[in-house]
Amino acid sequence: MVVLRIPTLAIHLDRSETFQFNKETQLFPIAGLVEAELNRTGGGSKEEEEEKKSETRPLKTPSERHHPYLVELIAAEAGVSPNDVLDFELVLFDTQKPCLGGLHEEFVFSARLDNLGMSYCAVRGLVDSLQDTDVYESESGIRLIALFDNEEVGSTSAQGANSDVLPAVLRRLSVLPGAETASMDSTSDEGSDPATAFERSMAASFIISADMTHAVNPNYAYKYEVDHKPQINKGPAIKINANQRYATNSPGIVLMEDMANRAKELDGDDNVPLQLFVVRNDSSCGSTIGPMLSARLGVRTVDLGNPQLSMHSIRETGGSQDVSHAVRLFRTFFVEYTGIEHLYEFH
Repeated sequence: MVVLRIPTLAIHLDRSETFQFNKETQLFPIAGLVEAELNRTGGGSKEEEEEKKSETRPLKTPSERHHPYLVELIAAEAGVSPNDVLDFELVLFDTQKPCLGGLHEEFVFSARLDNLGMSYCAVRGLVDSLQDTDVYESESGIRLIALFDNEEVGSTSAQGANSDVLPAVLRRLSVLPGAETASMDSTSDEGSDPATAFERSMAASFIISADMTHAVNPNYAYKYEVDHKPQINKGPAIKINANQRYATNSPGIVLMEDMANRAKELDGDDNVPLQLFVVRNDSSCGSTIGPMLSARLGVRTVDLGNPQLSMHSIRETGGSQDVSHAVRLFRTFFVEYTGIEHLYEFH
């Protein structure tokens, strides 16, 4: 059920060349047209309303602060009475379901591909990596993915990438028995000291900062550097930026190429195709959580993502084949990394 919709002004009434709007006055959603009912102020019976008025509260009730119909709708979904709703947080989002498209269903049309696309691939890759039971049972490392909230508004929240949530979890994991990787000398005093377990774990780890990236738009090909035009369904693109908007450096590039080749050996299919992406020097560049995590943790990091069109629009476009490419790359990373991590130390 679609509850709310924000209507745009017809182009006949505003022929300005730029798409602009006032966030305070021109983005009100429409919820209904039954004026007599919508203007009521109560959320319950007359007796309940009189009882509320006689109570002294620090704050007004949700039904007094918000429209009662909205509170009733939330209560119905939660299976409780409107008076039991103490507070809530709501965010509007597109309810249209994703679908495949294109002449050969080579496209994925969906809202919020950035960054649910790479989140799905990471989860699927981790799950698939557990099918290799022989390798997993002898695993000396920890396979982990972190899916953060609030990335599009700066990641500075209690559960964002710029919070202490991941460092805190990693500190607790690093002192688990058997957490030392194959590259650590657990027989030495340093290798068995819990006080330095976190630092040693970070030195042996690698972060793949996986966030969707920009595919070349054929209608705006001039916006892209001539040798860096990522194409849809040609594999994940490794993202590079000299101003450290991305955390990629040479060890990360070499590691991902190695993993792309090892995927062929792991599942008998072809190797995973990869691309490189550098934004033009005269163009602004997006950012990811890669640099902030790398700075907080001191962990080697590489930024990559599947190419897509219409990033941050209400209906984005990705490649259906790229989903498989990224899943295979992540699965290979989880299976293979612990055994070869010493090959990618900084020198």
